[in-house]
Amino acid sequence: MSHKHRDPVYPEGLTGVFDTHAHLYDERIFADAEGALERALKCGVDTVLVPGDNEETSKLAIDFVQEWDGFKGIALYCSVGVHPHESSSYDDNVEQVLIDLLSKREKYKIKAIGEIGLDYYYDLSPRDVQRDVFRKQLELAYELDIPFILHERDATQDCLNILKEAKQKGMLLDTPGVCHCCTCSAEIVKILVDMGFYIGFDGPVTFKNNKKSPGVLEICPWDRIVVETDSPYMAPEPNRGMTNEPAFVTLVVEKISQLKGEDPQKVACITRENGMRLFRI
Repeated sequence: MSHKHRDPVYPEGLTGVFDTHAHLYDERIFADAEGALERALKCGVDTVLVPGDNEETSKLAIDFVQEWDGFKGIALYCSVGVHPHESSSYDDNVEQVLIDLLSKREKYKIKAIGEIGLDYYYDLSPRDVQRDVFRKQLELAYELDIPFILHERDATQDCLNILKEAKQKGMLLDTPGVCHCCTCSAEIVKILVDMGFYIGFDGPVTFKNNKKSPGVLEICPWDRIVVETDSPYMAPEPNRGMTNEPAFVTLVVEKISQLKGEDPQKVACITRENGMRLFRI
């Protein structure tokens, strides 16, 4: 049976689930925004944060939230920032746009800077440029007293070095932000948690070949776990290979509840509280 002919699984029965990372402006979801939000609500997902990853998508995230926040009771928030893939586009003008948007963060429901960080897997921007842009946005997050969403892939050591450097300069908030879709080892996660970070778990936690996440979950304190979809990417099992959407975050909640031996509704409540605290909602 091929992916194309499977029907997606939409688990119901949970309430108060917070998907802390979903790119709802992506055309794969935006084409049926109303349907995606209705399915989310039916699955118990009533809060979603929509992150930007460059100047254009940051504005799209704001527009999406302005248009759809409150739809049938769903609460939407967003973030603005420049992803490491897009670092080459970052200049003084882009920085000024971010500062202007962040100056209206109450109005626009902007709760974080991001996603920002380093990605040496795709290397879509030169590494030195990525590091420079990461430092600039870290500084912005500190100066504006707002958490950030950290994207790190195949760049763990450089990422840690930059974070430690910021901390030594006294330019890292006590709760700096979240390590989004965390793929780090348990050792690194422990360091991040000690630095004040929350840890984001996504679809890969459900993948059968994922040997890392169970060990990471084991050492990750309950009060630092948040759940994400990263829609439209990385749909969890058994919907792997489909367009991801916020409704599917319930599958991540269920997997965490299995791995941690806790009731799924309790996991939904804990991860929601953590997300609200992290993003100061």
